[in-house]
Order: sequence, then structure tokens, then C-alpha cells
Amino acid sequence: MNCELCGSNNNVKPFKVEPKEEYVNLCEECRNQIESGKLDENHFQCLNDSMWSEKSAVKVLTYRLLKELGRSDLLDMMYLEPDEEAWANTEVEVKKDAYGNVLQNGDSVMVIKDLNVKGGSTIKRGEVFKNIRLGDTPGHILAKNIYIKTEFIKKV
Repeated sequence: MNCELCGSNNNVKPFKVEPKEEYVNLCEECRNQIESGKLDENHFQCLNDSMWSEKSAVKVLTYRLLKELGRSDLLDMMYLEPDEEAWANTEVEVKKDAYGNVLQNGDSVMVIKDLNVKGGSTIKRGEVFKNIRLGDTPGHILAKNIYIKTEFIKKV
């Protein structure tokens, strides 16, 4: 299996193109750059080819990366169906912990402050929650069926 952006076969894994349940196969380098937000324009020269993909998720991700890189010359040549364009322009909330680290589904986090739970006990500072879910609530993560504000956690 190869990366659908650059063609590399280095540790290729599915990457969800939010907010839909559609995935693109990405290599470790593409995935790390996208998740960190630090894009190397030289590495993403590959977008010249991926912008012509038949797969909507690849085109949407390519569009977003070209936009972030400020490559209006390529954006002007790119064609998206109206539903793909709406998807590409959907604002996706990037959830970050109290220290600015990007959170993802499946991460482990630690609570940095004692928190009172409505109708329950207290979550103590230092408690670790594994395999969190980001959920749809802005500014919150879901851990063990409890919504916790991202300002009170740090990624472990």
C-alpha cells in the first residue's frame, strides 16, 4: 500500500478526512506534517499529481494542503465537484490540550486539575484516561463517557 499523496510506502496508515468518515492512506512523513501543521513545501510537491485523483477524500485533503501552503496557482487549476468543495471548505476544529498539543482519537491524557463531576465524585489531578474520543462537542474530549474540557488535560 502506498501513500495517496506522495507515493511512499513508509508506514502507510489510514487518515480520516474530517468531518466525513472517509479516509486517505498516508505515509508517516505526510501524516506527521499534517498533524503538526508544519508543512514542508518541498515534500508536498507531490500535490501536483494528487490533485487529479479520482478519490474525493484525496482531492479534498490536497485542496486543504494547497490552500494552507498558499499555492493559489495550483488551486486555480484544480476542479472539485460542488459537494467536494463544500467538504473541503468545512472548518474542522483541531482539539488541543492545555499546552497546545494536538489531540487525536485514541490518545492518552492526564487531568491537570481536580475536577468536580456533576452527580458524581471528583476526578483527581494526575488521573490518566486512555483511548479518548474527540466527539462533536467543541472544546471537549470524551473519556469513559465523561466530557472533559481540553483546557484541563495534557497529552501523555
